[in-house]
Amino acid sequence: MTQLVPHKSWGNTLKSFVHPRVVTMFFYGISAGIPLLLIFSSLSLWLREAGIEREAVTYFSWAALGYSFKFVWAPLVDKLPLPMLTRLLGRRRAWLLLSQLSIMLAIGVMAFINPATDALTVMAWAAVMLGFSSATQDVVIDAYRIESAEGDLQALMSSSYIAGYRVGMIIAGAGALFLASYWGSTSNHYNYLAWQMTYLSMVGVMLVGVITTLIIPEPDTQYTQHTETEKRQQIGFLALFIIAVVGFVASFYYSADIALTSKSSLSVVLGNSNFAAFIVELVRLTTALFIAGIITKTMILSGLIEQDLVRNTYIEPVRDFFQRYGVALAWLLLALIGLYRISDIVLGVISNVFYQDLGFTKIEIASVVKTFGLFMTIVGGFLGGLLAVRFGVMRILFLGALLSALTNLLFMVLAATGHDMVMLYVVISADNISAGLASAAFIAFLSSLTNISFTAVQYAIFSSLMTLLPKVLGGYSGSIVDTLGYQSFFLVTALMGLPVLILIMWANKHFKLNKVVMRK
Repeated sequence: MTQLVPHKSWGNTLKSFVHPRVVTMFFYGISAGIPLLLIFSSLSLWLREAGIEREAVTYFSWAALGYSFKFVWAPLVDKLPLPMLTRLLGRRRAWLLLSQLSIMLAIGVMAFINPATDALTVMAWAAVMLGFSSATQDVVIDAYRIESAEGDLQALMSSSYIAGYRVGMIIAGAGALFLASYWGSTSNHYNYLAWQMTYLSMVGVMLVGVITTLIIPEPDTQYTQHTETEKRQQIGFLALFIIAVVGFVASFYYSADIALTSKSSLSVVLGNSNFAAFIVELVRLTTALFIAGIITKTMILSGLIEQDLVRNTYIEPVRDFFQRYGVALAWLLLALIGLYRISDIVLGVISNVFYQDLGFTKIEIASVVKTFGLFMTIVGGFLGGLLAVRFGVMRILFLGALLSALTNLLFMVLAATGHDMVMLYVVISADNISAGLASAAFIAFLSSLTNISFTAVQYAIFSSLMTLLPKVLGGYSGSIVDTLGYQSFFLVTALMGLPVLILIMWANKHFKLNKVVMRK
């Protein structure tokens, strides 16, 4: 395997930013960045203005758990052709267009739900649909990026993608807050129509991704032509996925009343309602996964789905990873992937509510946190890409993890200072530059681990693992803050970053970064 060779000069490195593939990733970054804040921070402020309790607001972050389980349906995206669209656009572009149209539909549905008067269940399902569609888009974008350029461009493509991603977040974050305020919704005077117009505007902005998909070429990768038998197997696999998902969702739906009673009873026994809720929800999740597994096993044993198909789809990509790196190093790398983003993701779920609780207005949050802060993230992303090319990904990976943990301590200072615009600028600058730098190095690191024979599946597994634990914990961030207070919460998130530093130093002794272009 060929080692990743850095550019010989800063000039050559900078010229690479105008490469067509690098520019393409900027626009795809915008398309990927828009949905995220419409599930997280912008939605949380909408719900808070509508009078929804803080604990319930942070639970809505679980709607984005589709990002953490996207490896389950990534094989479908990787292998299943879409009628007409695949023939017209190609495998990657067809799935990109479908996911982008689904994102627009989900945002539109959310726009026509008023959380102050309508059932929150409907809003939650719309948010889940948005998370699922957005995660699917991410799967295809990651596969497109890895397949469309050599390994020496991956760090710069990652930087360009992050820059576009942050622009998308500015649009869906600061842009959404400005629009909602302009149309008349404030913390003291809730106006549903303002938020409806805001979310409908985001539907229009998603056309950026659609237009990009329609004009770019398909990656120059040779795909295997599937026989009619293989196509029937793929359709059967799609049916299996749908039935398993229905079983998973039905388990949650029909256990809702039981869960509510169990939480109340267990709270009395344990004397801690938050811990009781965590245990009950963990049991519900485990039960739902078990039911989905039983459905899958039953369909395989009945002969409706071939066992070899399931093995080649899920087991072979994992086996390939462990064979290439060995069991010990593979587990070390997976642990690093699973914990690398834990500090900033857990903190980020409740950050907007934190700013609001300190007395910052929606306009101040939009100006400093969403606009200025995200520009700082873009700076950090480009800086991370340049430094990774010049000095190596693993060194910048360590630097990003260290800075991410240290900057969380600044939030403790802000919590003690209160409504101070200067301190807010300081905290946001440090936090976002470090986040951008860390993300650029981390995406390049994940890309280097991927075998192009299993591009979509392996990268989906890595990126799903990256967010699974942080997002599960982030869903409880409101409850944790209610119990510990903001300052202790921020200290805990900073300490979460310490094991990551140890894992990076350990991995660096045994792991050599390679190009992503590797075929079986």
